[in-house]
Amino acid sequence: QVQLVESGGGLVQAGGSLRLSCAASGSGFAINTMGWYLQAPGKQRELVAAITSGGSTNYADSVKGRFTISRDNAKNTVYLQMNSLKPEDTAVYYCNANLRRLWTGVNEDAWGLGTPVTVSS
Repeated sequence: QVQLVESGGGLVQAGGSLRLSCAASGSGFAINTMGWYLQAPGKQRELVAAITSGGSTNYADSVKGRFTISRDNAKNTVYLQMNSLKPEDTAVYYCNANLRRLWTGVNEDAWGLGTPVTVSS
């Protein structure tokens, strides 16, 4: 069983910063891409940023230049540095990891429970 545990969410004023962390635990897997998604009330979950095991990154247009995704492969941890936060960034942020089971070679997705981010104006 793979678990993703997020931390770092909270309440911040517009223009402020937060750093989210997500650590994967378990055994028998290798992590391919890790990413962050957000889900605002009444809306679908959408990609914020993703990073491959080799360090290639992808960002939603709305966060380019403000958010930075990084990962520590040795710790199976992904981070999201969020700067210049805006009220429209308010959402629950979910960590995602695309995993490969070492025994079967099957790929699967794992999700964290989410961490709320609230940006006040």
